[in-house]
Amino acid sequence: MKVAIQFAMPAELHALPGARELAPFETVAGIPFFEPAPGILACAGGVGKVNAAIAAAILCRRFGADLILNAGVAGCCTDLPTGSLVVADTLVQHDVDTTAVGDPIGLVSTVNVTEFSAWQPDECLELLRRQGVSAVKGRVATGDWFAIKGQRASWIADTFHPLLVEMEACAAAQTCLRCGVRFAALKSVSDHLFSDRQAEEYFDFGAALEKLGRVVLPFAQALSALD
Repeated sequence: MKVAIQFAMPAELHALPGARELAPFETVAGIPFFEPAPGILACAGGVGKVNAAIAAAILCRRFGADLILNAGVAGCCTDLPTGSLVVADTLVQHDVDTTAVGDPIGLVSTVNVTEFSAWQPDECLELLRRQGVSAVKGRVATGDWFAIKGQRASWIADTFHPLLVEMEACAAAQTCLRCGVRFAALKSVSDHLFSDRQAEEYFDFGAALEKLGRVVLPFAQALSALD
């Protein structure tokens, strides 16, 4: 199975061992694409849903990925420690709202779903466990908003009940659904939405990146060995 790792920020990509020394093998739509290990592709497509969807579409249609692993840091709605790893089981888009025309909150038109399912989250947890890595699974809420403590964050938590909130994963999941490609997400907790220290945490997420960087490539290689 051809696996592609999709990051948002170069800092996330550069957390992979040796990634800073890699040269891209091709640049498409302004996105450099790398091969951090034989048969494994990687890119940092940019922050936000549109950038995530563009990068995912290129990985699916141009490079023939069988599975996209969306990886990066994310804000947490609970008290999971910084650096905790989370495998997405379901994903939603908290900033999609067509309730004015009678739709349920979060309904994504064209695919007509409010909740996207990630590929085999329990299998992903088992693959990580075999590598000696502890992780939990949970829902990820995606939207084009850097989530901070306040009324909007409380509404997202109360409405969608996510474990994590970030800006890319569900857009990539939607792209994969439309392309018939498997999708998984592995996130590292960088900050806590309801903490008074959130900004301080976010701008000091080196530990979260370091742990993610050590885990994500071996995890992608384990995924690639599956049928």
